[in-house]
Amino acid sequence: MLGFPAFTDHEESGRQGHSDAATRASVESALHAAGDIEAADIIVSISGAYVVLKGFVRRRGDVERAVEIAESIVGRGHVRGRLLRR
Repeated sequence: MLGFPAFTDHEESGRQGHSDAATRASVESALHAAGDIEAADIIVSISGAYVVLKGFVRRRGDVERAVEIAESIVGRGHVRGRLLRR
């Protein structure tokens, strides 16, 4: 955990009870705070119950790392990674 509140204390979706804007802001903050990934080209959006990560990363493994960071906020299984490596 990166020091950001996880939204995993709920029975259903990890985002239940949180607005799209609050969820998106928390994930964006966590991505930017992580020192091991370049988050400038990652776009965070919400689609239904899922956080969607789109855009580009620079290194192999950054796709998995970005998803891991987002899952630390919203819970495992609530993130869809659509990132490409440049």
